[in-house]
Amino acid sequence: MNETVAWTLVAELGVDMQRFGSAAHAAAWAGLCPGHHESAGKRLSGRTRHGNRYNRRVLVQSAGTANRAQHTYLQAQFRRFVARIGNKRAAVAVAHTILVVAYHILDRNQDYRELGGDYFERQDPQRTTRRLVRRLERLGHRVIIQPAAEAAH
Repeated sequence: MNETVAWTLVAELGVDMQRFGSAAHAAAWAGLCPGHHESAGKRLSGRTRHGNRYNRRVLVQSAGTANRAQHTYLQAQFRRFVARIGNKRAAVAVAHTILVVAYHILDRNQDYRELGGDYFERQDPQRTTRRLVRRLERLGHRVIIQPAAEAAH
């Protein structure tokens, strides 16, 4: 996040996060909560509410910028979302994440801790291995996996 985004967030949200109660309430106020309209088991509109237009605009723009950053958690999250829901919805989802992060930074008075671009791969290494093996097999390769300790001998 650059300074302009931080200034806009502080100007619009304030520094006292107690007025919101939780990060979810702050996201709802900013209009970055996903809509949830369901009737008779059918999922209807998932549009977000209007909320605070200044926060929303600057956060969605910074989410698009986060996608162009290299090896960051927000870029990894954007790429996971864009595969499922498309560019614009992914930008809103990552904007929601940025707002939640900013809320916790202001609420707890802590520095931002970057989780890294490989955060999701580190969460479940076996899942990443299975996904990459399937991908290589689809390209026509036969894959034999050996743990790194055995491969060294």
